[in-house]
Amino acid sequence: MESSTASKTAPSKSAELRTRILSALVLAPVALGLAWVGGWPFAALLAVAAVAMALELTALLPGDTLTNRVMLAGFALIAVLLTAVGGPFVALLAGMAGLTFAVTLGILRSAPVWPPLLAYPYLILPLVALLWLRLDPAYGRIAIFWLLFVVWATDTFAYFAGRAIGGPKLAPLLSPNKTWAGLVGGMFGAVVVGATAAIWLDLGSPALLALVSAVLAVVAQAGDILESALKRRAGVKDSGKLIPGHGGILDRVDGLVTAAVAAALIALLHGSMAPGMGVLVWP
Repeated sequence: MESSTASKTAPSKSAELRTRILSALVLAPVALGLAWVGGWPFAALLAVAAVAMALELTALLPGDTLTNRVMLAGFALIAVLLTAVGGPFVALLAGMAGLTFAVTLGILRSAPVWPPLLAYPYLILPLVALLWLRLDPAYGRIAIFWLLFVVWATDTFAYFAGRAIGGPKLAPLLSPNKTWAGLVGGMFGAVVVGATAAIWLDLGSPALLALVSAVLAVVAQAGDILESALKRRAGVKDSGKLIPGHGGILDRVDGLVTAAVAAALIALLHGSMAPGMGVLVWP
């Protein structure tokens, strides 16, 4: 019986991995192509993602209503448009206005206020961060590509290291499949991307960019765990069914959501109003 069960499980996992790879081969060129072009095409990609993410996110939180979905999606779209036109700080003000409105509406309806307090920053901040990073005329394209490859390398190395090594769980109550070995493997993958980018593109210190990349790997894994916790609380396996092999769009970008915000914060703390340079170029 055990061998029969194992034989059924192995092909299932193999088929799931093939589906994930095929989906990635279709979606990655689209994301990279629009990130390369930048401008309004990239903003349009984020706008479409904002709507899909808002629908999935509200479904994972208490008080999922059409009103909440429309409000969250609407303010996310406004944030993308305002970032493209007026910059990130104007967009963040709009996001804060939306959050205030949603919380006030929840209080008037005697509904829990923590869902909008989580949902609005979770959705709007990464959208603004990604578009702001791309708006850097000199380093924006490189910054987005580097960030995407750091997150993808983190996910890929963490997946294979976790499966090959196993060992103690990273956060068993929130995401039972995550292991410490996977985290270390993901950090290694991010370090390789960061050091390679610094050397290949002559961005400054490979060691420092590798360190920044490793930090973002940890942040990306934290984002993965956060989304897993939301799904576990909602009692679902995936956030949606939009992407074959991956579930919903939140399942695909859960690490990017937190990593993008962290990258933007690093750029600000580095003291550069050119965000791409601020996060990439180290002495």
